[in-house]
Amino acid sequence: MKFAPLAALGLAVAALTTPAFADDSAPTAATAAAFTIDTPIEALMADERAKAIVAKHFNGMDLTQHPAYEQFKSLSLKSVAPFSQGMITEDMLTKISADLAEIK
Repeated sequence: MKFAPLAALGLAVAALTTPAFADDSAPTAATAAAFTIDTPIEALMADERAKAIVAKHFNGMDLTQHPAYEQFKSLSLKSVAPFSQGMITEDMLTKISADLAEIK
């Protein structure tokens, strides 16, 4: 049976599920624009600019449409990478990081 890399990623992330803690503090202008590869994926997907950058590096794929999105959305790209079966490489993270840094 074949598994798409992202499907396997979803299964691996599901095994690592940890509770997310809500931050009730209001984001400041400085923190709202500070996206990195350590930012939770759901926060990246909530911002159209960050979402476009991630999609660019995933060959146009909208991660919010992935069947396991609910299981990995609270994790960062950096924390998901080891479970991606090579789909998220260090080179890719470096490029995404550089592009995210350009968001003002």
